[in-house]
Amino acid sequence: MFRGRYEHSIDDKGRLSIPARFREVLARRRQRVLVLTDFDTCVAAYPLDEWRQLEERIRRQSTLQKDIRAFLRLFYSGATETAVDGQGRILIPPQLREKATLTREVMIVGVLNKIEIWSKARWEEFLAHSPVTFEDVAARLSELGI
Repeated sequence: MFRGRYEHSIDDKGRLSIPARFREVLARRRQRVLVLTDFDTCVAAYPLDEWRQLEERIRRQSTLQKDIRAFLRLFYSGATETAVDGQGRILIPPQLREKATLTREVMIVGVLNKIEIWSKARWEEFLAHSPVTFEDVAARLSELGI
């Protein structure tokens, strides 16, 4: 699982170094490919095995509903595979960097089964103005028996 947050930089070619702890998780799982997609206000990076599991769950949904079809178009049209290179970097395509307003300084956030890549400014804004508090989450988790 991916945990923690790290401040990193994207180089001029659009490459981002994956934090060592996250590379260790990928190595243990024998994963060298991530699937990137735009998600909310960041780029989500899924290990290929997690992406395939997500696709299986999505595939079972009915495409007769208009909102499901719209979600599929948006979610998959932004998706691209990228290999982790020998130096632990991934290439983030320009269209994904633009959509998530990723410039040089970014926050890499571990969120259980995926990695989120945020612009540093958007991450700080999220932390400062998040409508969800730990108390809200704790109450909801309690309702779920967690």
